[in-house]
Amino acid sequence: MTDVFIVGGGPAGLAAALAWRARGFSVVVADSGHPPIDKACGEGLMPDSLEALAELGVHLDGVPASHPFRGIRFLGANSQVAATFPTGEGIGLRRTVLHEMMIERAAAVGVEMRWGATVSDPDSIQARWIIGADGQKSKVRQWSGLDATRRESRRYGFSRHYRMAPWADKVEVYWAPDCQMYVTPVGPDEVCVALISKNQHFRHDDAASRFPQLMARLAGHAQTTVERGAVSATRSLRRVVKGNVALLGDASGSVDAITGEGLCLAFRQAPHLAAALEDGDLESYQEWHRIMMRRPRLMADLMLVLDRLPAVRETALRVLEMQPGIFAGLLKVHVLGGDFCLQRFAPAFLR
Repeated sequence: MTDVFIVGGGPAGLAAALAWRARGFSVVVADSGHPPIDKACGEGLMPDSLEALAELGVHLDGVPASHPFRGIRFLGANSQVAATFPTGEGIGLRRTVLHEMMIERAAAVGVEMRWGATVSDPDSIQARWIIGADGQKSKVRQWSGLDATRRESRRYGFSRHYRMAPWADKVEVYWAPDCQMYVTPVGPDEVCVALISKNQHFRHDDAASRFPQLMARLAGHAQTTVERGAVSATRSLRRVVKGNVALLGDASGSVDAITGEGLCLAFRQAPHLAAALEDGDLESYQEWHRIMMRRPRLMADLMLVLDRLPAVRETALRVLEMQPGIFAGLLKVHVLGGDFCLQRFAPAFLR
């Protein structure tokens, strides 16, 4: 018998475990995999993600296998625009490094972890609360009848790593018709290059002709990992709680990976869900979850408009290049939130 049983031992599940241990709950985490668990992603953590991790007791300052970045740069066919973060820096690091550090912290605070454990029968779980942090194909979501969606769409992401020194102090997002490639420095001599498109069969080699500037930079540098793929889902669920079950992270809904919000959302959800469990009121988490997803979904919709409409994208990038303050304002909203900033800058961007 445990207070909280978490299905899923990735960053989302471990964030939840850390939040509940901080409140004195006994916590068991079960995952069918074995650490460190890798996943195709952009591997960049923006300042708000680092802040949320620090609140959970995971500090990434000075990690040797990482690299800081100061902002975001968008590059189109004929225009580009960049902005620095309003506060702090982001960090790029391999997903496996992040996972190992979170496991180390969880072990230090007394989280019980069961690796290689497949949870196939929900009735066998003896716990006050059951948390589904088992990703986009969540079994807990299926068991509990929380699969009903308001909205769902998919794109597909593939990542590779290259042995080379980072050339920029920003994450770079390269735009082409129906796809993007983005580059994150993840170490002093390594970069992560990710591709996102609607075509699940579209790979890095297929995209080479669309990104000549980027391919010229990568030419001659060794690949340090094989190409790895994952689904980038935009999913909004009708509910994320039922009875003594709650969902967190991608299991509870997600936004497109181009926003870079996936991990940060899970890190922010964990303390709020822990507080709801402490109060015995999962409905408060349901309402908070609905509200906190508004801004990330709006930002994702803005960027996916650029993906769907090439003419709008080129016009928007030219406008942003001429008025970089708008881009800086959008980045501020993205990192810090705030309805006032969103209302102020989003209409100008759409014009």
